[in-house]
Amino acid sequence: MPVQSTLSPKGSNKAVDTQADGKSFEQLRQECLQKGVLFEDPDFPANDSSLFYSQAVPVDVKWKRPKELCQDPKFIVGDADRTDICQGQLGDCWLLAAIASLTLKKDAMARVVPRDQEFDRRYAGIFHFQFWHHNQWLDVVVDDRLPAVRNKLIMLHSATNNEFWSALLEKAYAKLHGSYESLKGGSTMEAMEDFTGGVAEIYETKSAPGNLYAIMKNAIDRGSMMGCSIDITSSAESEAKTTTGLVKGHAYSITGLDEVIVRGQKVQLVRIRNPWGQVEWNGPWSDDAREWNYVDAAEKARLQQNSSDDGEFWMEFGDFKNNYDKVEICNMTPDAMNENPNRRWEVSMLEGNWIRGTTAGGCRNFIGETFQLQLEDAEDDDDDVCSVIIALMQKDRRKKRKEGMDLETIGFALYKAPEDGDHLGKDFFRYNPSAARSKTYINMREITERFELPLGKYVLVPTTFQPHKEADFIIRIFSEKKTAPPMPSAPEEETDEEKGLRRLFDQLAGDVRKHFGKKRLYFVDNTGMLEFQEFKVFWEKMKKWIMLFLSFDTDRSGKMSSYELRSALSAAGMQLNNKLLQLIGLRFADDNYDIDFDDYLTCIVRLENMFRTFQVLDKAKRGRVKMNIMQVKTTL
Repeated sequence: MPVQSTLSPKGSNKAVDTQADGKSFEQLRQECLQKGVLFEDPDFPANDSSLFYSQAVPVDVKWKRPKELCQDPKFIVGDADRTDICQGQLGDCWLLAAIASLTLKKDAMARVVPRDQEFDRRYAGIFHFQFWHHNQWLDVVVDDRLPAVRNKLIMLHSATNNEFWSALLEKAYAKLHGSYESLKGGSTMEAMEDFTGGVAEIYETKSAPGNLYAIMKNAIDRGSMMGCSIDITSSAESEAKTTTGLVKGHAYSITGLDEVIVRGQKVQLVRIRNPWGQVEWNGPWSDDAREWNYVDAAEKARLQQNSSDDGEFWMEFGDFKNNYDKVEICNMTPDAMNENPNRRWEVSMLEGNWIRGTTAGGCRNFIGETFQLQLEDAEDDDDDVCSVIIALMQKDRRKKRKEGMDLETIGFALYKAPEDGDHLGKDFFRYNPSAARSKTYINMREITERFELPLGKYVLVPTTFQPHKEADFIIRIFSEKKTAPPMPSAPEEETDEEKGLRRLFDQLAGDVRKHFGKKRLYFVDNTGMLEFQEFKVFWEKMKKWIMLFLSFDTDRSGKMSSYELRSALSAAGMQLNNKLLQLIGLRFADDNYDIDFDDYLTCIVRLENMFRTFQVLDKAKRGRVKMNIMQVKTTL
């Protein structure tokens, strides 16, 4: 699926240091150890501004280090477990539900919560955690001063009094978003994605596919994280307890799915955890329900069934669907969504901005920024449709809450692109139906939809619902492909044109062979070399570029205006934003802002080389290659 600014799904695997002074966790810890002092984080100070931004702190909070709260503090006692998470006074149950799910995924847990930190070895009052944030991993450093009242932690804490990894993790996540208050209210899948770099999907239980249990079981078996919740109809219902022991407007973790045989009948069960660490379902299959009397002790042990009030309980799947409204599944890799092992997901990413007066459009009546997509299947595949998942995410809205900016109401539409032209006016969107669209516009950080679409060229339109709303966003596009490569074709005899081209290649490469003894053609700036097959590809591109110049030089002046250049580059498959086009104009245009043929050709060859270089680096490093202005200046 060729799209502009194609990057890897998870960005670079190496976490980026985020401290304002540019120092890493290890550098800061070593400095503290050498000086014999405990770390105090200047970027997230132990004061009221780190707690709340919209109100005064309602109680007398003291910031305490763990060694001031207990005799023998530990980072992790035994293994990190979902029972280590108990909610404090902050309304961030969505985050706690995600942390509980994280403890079940040991590889992800080891990434988010590095184990190179303890209270009894190289302790310097400093800890660090890693989060996926807008397509890159960030390493977030915090000191271990935690908000407490009367020597009791008031935020997230462990059920074990001397264990502090979960409290410090919450503090690091609060720092990432600006304050603890910024964590109030949210969706479980938001934190799940930040812990994994995965992609999330939401299912409405009342309208879900008939195989929802199989979807959930397959997801959890493949390492996906899951949460669920009950909708509310008004704010008064938020965290209201029902007669069955469930809580409305509250985020739960799904920690297991299994089946038991009772009286010859198969029963499908779901295990759920309340992040409060208490308050449980009291219906069928709850901790002390009579249904367990028909299950033998070995099965109970396998299912880890117990009667303690720890916030975790089992439900029969039918009761689960009747009582819960949403299931959120975060797949840790795109391939976890795939039931067919012979297919894989390719991932592309786009970044954009809604800017008032230019790209901040709105829904169908106020079209703003658009992106072109090409859905193509593998060469050996006869299918004429492509599975595609589109995820639109708005950036940094939690951190900007203190500036009065909350989540915008967002959505997107996908249009089949016409064959005749790349620039579409408002009338196109007004009079043509969308080929696919998000189910609704909603004020969530990310909206994700899965489609089965015919192959071809599309125009993607991400928007806020209302026009003139400003925000930054990223779009991740997952397209399903076959994994088997196409069989190589048998070599064919050269045509007359190819024979003539080979003679030209030999002539141009002759001087090089005299000096270097190799049958290769070197570029004049000595940045690389071409085999004949590469030269042949280059020649075909050269012919295309010449034809594009002739086609888009509409006034036959032998020069191109910046507008004509934009059209020509777009037709050549090079989608550039306004900043890059402005840079090209400064580099290649004359005093009248026109570009002649020689400069046009130099420009397009260098752009081609630049895109190829970044693609090679991206593939080799399996990381994010960011094409910023300084890199483009160097290349051009």
